[in-house]
Amino acid sequence: MTSGPYEVLLSALDPAARRESALPELDRAPDPWESSMQATCECLSWRGALDNLERRHAEDALGETIYQDFPVRSRSVVVTAHTLMERGVITPEELRARMDAVRERLHRQ
Repeated sequence: MTSGPYEVLLSALDPAARRESALPELDRAPDPWESSMQATCECLSWRGALDNLERRHAEDALGETIYQDFPVRSRSVVVTAHTLMERGVITPEELRARMDAVRERLHRQ
């Protein structure tokens, strides 16, 4: 499953990224994007689009297999995107276009 529609997510992994291995790396205050992601997940759950427990189970399963090389704190975003693509809510092309637009904005700053 490392190709096909989910390749857009796998291609987002920075080659310099590494999986956290020590407690100090894992036990830190969340970055602003992480807090926003958690709020988004809460809204998806509240509206019935993606149940929190189901998302957490997917994070456990996919985070230790397909997305194991991603830093722990970024797994919720890739697993959420994976699940939304799996359900047909967003296509890989739409996700890639959004990711490209965000990268473009970041490079302008």
